[in-house]
Amino acid sequence: MTSATPPLAIIVLAAGKGTRMKSDLHKVLHPIAGHPMLLHLLASLDALAPERRVIVAGDRAEQIEAALAGSGAQIALQEPQLGTAHAALQAKDALTGFVGNVLVCFGDVPFLSAVTVRRLVGLLHGGAMVGVLGFRPADTAAYGRIIAEPDGTVRKMVEHKDANAEERAVTLCNSGVIVADSADMWRLLEGVGNDNAAGEYYLPDVATGAIAEGGVVKVVETGADEVAGINSRAELAAAEATWQDYKREEAMAAGASLRAPETVFFSWDTELGRDVTVEPNVVFGPGAKIADKATIRAFCHIEGAIVGEGCEVGPFARLRPGAVLGEKAKVGNFVEIKNAVMGKGAKANHLSYIGDAEVGAGANIGAGTITCNYDGYFKHKTVIGERAFIGSNSALVAPVKIGADAIVAAGSAVTRDVMDGELRIVRGEQLVKPGWADRFHDAMKKKKAEKKG
Repeated sequence: MTSATPPLAIIVLAAGKGTRMKSDLHKVLHPIAGHPMLLHLLASLDALAPERRVIVAGDRAEQIEAALAGSGAQIALQEPQLGTAHAALQAKDALTGFVGNVLVCFGDVPFLSAVTVRRLVGLLHGGAMVGVLGFRPADTAAYGRIIAEPDGTVRKMVEHKDANAEERAVTLCNSGVIVADSADMWRLLEGVGNDNAAGEYYLPDVATGAIAEGGVVKVVETGADEVAGINSRAELAAAEATWQDYKREEAMAAGASLRAPETVFFSWDTELGRDVTVEPNVVFGPGAKIADKATIRAFCHIEGAIVGEGCEVGPFARLRPGAVLGEKAKVGNFVEIKNAVMGKGAKANHLSYIGDAEVGAGANIGAGTITCNYDGYFKHKTVIGERAFIGSNSALVAPVKIGADAIVAAGSAVTRDVMDGELRIVRGEQLVKPGWADRFHDAMKKKKAEKKG
């Protein structure tokens, strides 16, 4: 917002019970790309630099309060739930002293963009008393209608339940997003009645009241995907698919190669650098950052991890929170890394678990190696020096340090520190009994033959 633009306050309505979700979790807290839909919405609208944000809650308000802790947003309660206009009015006390534009929207429209809201607020600058946001869904049955002139001047707003056949034939529907100056908003909200089929106080009647006063109400349109509400698990899945398609396109436009885009799944905060290659069936959980020129091979799961420039991960690798791969490090198939740093050029090519560890630059971790980091009560750290070589099927029992250029022989269980340049072999003594196997086989074959006889 520019300095010449009046301040903006945002009221988000989230007091509904969300019964169609059939969930103990509040509807607006169900995640899209690992992030609650309410927080998607607030993050998008933060680009408008709102002066105040008020969330109107009712059912399961404590869940919303916990999700918004530390965000600076205020909570207003609606009890009982008497309709959307009544819900918006509950924010008045929280906005005491605020002078500026007031936007009202719903918490289940996570894709509402700052660009669209700017267009909507622009209607007020053009002389409208109230601005409303319309859209044209494929199925209009559940939505109120906006009856408007070609220039966007609204003649009437009507709920689907109260609309006649001619009005229901109109395809321009009300998104529920509305804006007005604070003085107009509170006056119009307080004037809303409940003389309708449901006996509720409807938010669109703010526009109806403005028209009755002789005020100008204008509408701008946006796409259905941006404002269609999410009320069921199926609609949540559809929203997830929409978001994922957008993120894939965005990633490729920014210079990443997705070999099979429809099989790659992003989280809300995934970061991919330029010339990153992502093979099929890769899942990025929250907190994944992939630097330039890295390759993520098929069937990897990466969450809370940083992958350095030019690294190679997978196939079938799992990077858990706290994993950090230095430049050109390599993590191969069936390797799991958790809370561990792999130095520049370090390698764990297959079948290993590296947890709570530091692996120095150029070190090589052999197949089947594990860092034994947990004693049943506490986690302990393993430190592996630069250029160290850890032989296959070794167990490094933390806390333990392996020095630079040291070699741990295959099959070793290391419980004490290994010095720089040292070879450590920890194995049971091999016993050799010539002819024992031949005698065993002969005895077993004879015994088997006797049983058959």
